[in-house]
Amino acid sequence: MVDYGMYLNKKSEHLRGLTPVQLIVSGYLIFAVIGTVLLSLPFSLQPGVNLSLIDALFTSTSAISVTGLTVVNTADTFSLAGLAILVFLLQFGGIGIMTLGTLVFVLMGNQVNLRNRMMIMADQNQTSMQGMVILMLFIFKVAIILEILGTLFLTAYFWAYYDMQVWKALGMGFFHSVSGFTNAGFDLFGNSLQGFRQDYVLQSVMGILLLAGSIGFPVLLELHSYLSAKRTGRVYRFTLYTKLTTITFIALLVVGFVIVLFSEMSGALAGAPWHQKISTALFHSLNTRNGGFSTVDVSVFHDVTLLFFCLLMFIGASPSSCGGGIRTTTFAVLLLSLAASFRGQSSVKVFRRELYDADVIRAFSVFVVASLLVFSSVIIMLGFERLPAIQIIFEACSAFGTTGLSTGITGELSTPGKAVITFLMFIGRIGIVALILVFHNKRADQNYHFVKEKIIIG
Repeated sequence: MVDYGMYLNKKSEHLRGLTPVQLIVSGYLIFAVIGTVLLSLPFSLQPGVNLSLIDALFTSTSAISVTGLTVVNTADTFSLAGLAILVFLLQFGGIGIMTLGTLVFVLMGNQVNLRNRMMIMADQNQTSMQGMVILMLFIFKVAIILEILGTLFLTAYFWAYYDMQVWKALGMGFFHSVSGFTNAGFDLFGNSLQGFRQDYVLQSVMGILLLAGSIGFPVLLELHSYLSAKRTGRVYRFTLYTKLTTITFIALLVVGFVIVLFSEMSGALAGAPWHQKISTALFHSLNTRNGGFSTVDVSVFHDVTLLFFCLLMFIGASPSSCGGGIRTTTFAVLLLSLAASFRGQSSVKVFRRELYDADVIRAFSVFVVASLLVFSSVIIMLGFERLPAIQIIFEACSAFGTTGLSTGITGELSTPGKAVITFLMFIGRIGIVALILVFHNKRADQNYHFVKEKIIIG
């Protein structure tokens, strides 16, 4: 006879033996599997529609990682129940497992202990436990407020401007508001926002939601603190993180806008009025930050544009946001480190502050691991797929950056190709730092050093 009490005790001891990062990664993996099972059940699908296990896993992972790559048409494949499951996965993956967990703890009157705070750090890629609960509750409030406002505006807009029935407009507004804020890129139109190429109102609303979800929740929290301090006449100083990530985010947005505008002047933007060229270039530059929506068929862009998009998607969004990639701060630290090296400086300085050597090493570690991961995935996919290399590279970078932009090859991928993209989407959501820390043990660093010796570099 099985002793369930002893079995549960052993399982509990095993869970206590896991690090916070390992628990977080396991949580996302479990929900991805649960989503796969639910999305493959008949009640989640339209009548007469069948969804293979690999396609259900692909869709569930794409939702939990808020990527937006799809192998099926979302509206034609899933029933109302299936769409509700997708929305939950988008919300769960977008704001993070520990945001919802912290909310439940607070509502139940429980105190968030040290281990839970460490899990929050791992989930949001933070470096300090200070203010973690405040950040989690702020994230939840921001998500609810912006998604409600987005839903109300989009519902009214679809109903009044596109003559949709009220309930359909409400469903469309709610789904796309959540998909926009979480930077998921899922849509119910079948061709993203390509039918709204000249609808600047809709693009502006979606752009605001995308921006709020990708610039980083700590940045939004500091902005809120700054506005509060300004109202009371207090002086507020932004942290180095907020300064660095905001400037990098804006710089990448502007550079992407310029590249698209000029590289596609005689291509995808040829013949369009000047205001449409500007909106298309700006909207697609913003969406490479992890949005995944498009107003133009991405496959018509020049290879130059696609390759630059690959770089932007590889960089991704800001830390502690709805986005993936190596993150904007990692890219900024890499550039600052290279600049310091060229000037012969032994340390990295910015805004009258000096970066820790450990952070610089971590940035280079993230970049190297991410590069090897994407490069290896591209090599594997090229061995299975009979598709142009540029499209494979674009798909891989889109998956790793949890962006969701595609040249249209997602549905054509073989089972191994879908498996590779699924893996990249999952890693893009949990982050390279979490991937590295998963394999760390709990032993403290050795308190001794060997004799140091120089080697030749370069």
